[in-house]
Amino acid sequence: MNSTMTPEKVVRNFQSCVDWEEKYLYLIELGERFCTLSESDQIDAHRLHGCQSRVWIVLNKNDDVIELRACSDSVIVNGLLALIVIAYDKKSNEQVLAFDLKAWFKQLELEQHLTPTRAIGIAAIVKQVQLMTG
Repeated sequence: MNSTMTPEKVVRNFQSCVDWEEKYLYLIELGERFCTLSESDQIDAHRLHGCQSRVWIVLNKNDDVIELRACSDSVIVNGLLALIVIAYDKKSNEQVLAFDLKAWFKQLELEQHLTPTRAIGIAAIVKQVQLMTG
């Protein structure tokens, strides 16, 4: 799914945005592009509980490579989920655990633009994905 988008490309695209309004629009666009789950996948078994927004994660492993799909009922959370999908989809367990998502978010300057509740929710999502890959 994310063969044409890499964390490095996301950084370059973020850096080319003029201001945070443009970055938010780009984040929303990423969410629309990478966070598509069918209604049949938006079930309680795939739902991550404890988030303010409704979040669904579907993770499959084939030969030590994960396939990650996710979506939310919030457009901003969808954009943040898209970043997680870009970082982790089609990667091995070792690559997922080795990728420093927090440092990447810092590079994107996301930390200071996330509400504390949203930052906690994203951390919970990342932890859940890492647990599911292990």
